Amino acid sequence: MFHVTNLFDLTQTEHAAIFDKCTHAWEVLPKIEAYLERITKQNPPKRFPGASIGDRVVIGEGTVVEPGALIKGPAIIGKNCQIRHNAYIRENVIIGDNCVVGNASELKNAFLFNGVQAPHYNYIGDSVLGYKAHLGAGVKISNVKLLAGNVLVELDGVPTDTGLRKFGALMGDHAEAGCNAVLNPGTILGRNSVVYPNVFWRGILPANMIAKNKAEIEVVVKRP
Repeated sequence: MFHVTNLFDLTQTEHAAIFDKCTHAWEVLPKIEAYLERITKQNPPKRFPGASIGDRVVIGEGTVVEPGALIKGPAIIGKNCQIRHNAYIRENVIIGDNCVVGNASELKNAFLFNGVQAPHYNYIGDSVLGYKAHLGAGVKISNVKLLAGNVLVELDGVPTDTGLRKFGALMGDHAEAGCNAVLNPGTILGRNSVVYPNVFWRGILPANMIAKNKAEIEVVVKRP
């Protein structure tokens, strides 16, 4: 399930060529910087009052960048997107059409297909989010292990080195993560999968599956 077409509909991006020669979908992450170097160097940015936008930022027609947003670049942002107040888009980011990056959401070295929503207090680092993937408020995609070494994923039950020190998640088309969930480094969510709120997820969640947190809640009498 790690091949690009197992997770993503390549018709839902204008930048499908970046995935050429990628055997596993995470192999696109080191290619984003060079791709943007070719695409953005000759493009002067649009100006939006109150927003801070770097020189190597391409913004599509109909996209709104609200006051207080900071887009460092290099970056490509598609058509009819909402980049809301206090959004922070760092280096090497590709955002598709009809996406939302909201208040206090931060992106770095990330690829978003069309229709992705990261509207409230989200961190997306070194990750690929598929068509209409959605993050609830406070979802964090962690991209660096606490211990030294590259991020590993299981291939046929065997831990396999991705070759990446920084690798957050691959979220397939229509995948969702609920409020305050944490996706640990090397997470792979299949198409239409769901991670419930407050779940700390690590590893692979196949397509059309739900990850739930079954922790019990104790209710006691309120005493004076």
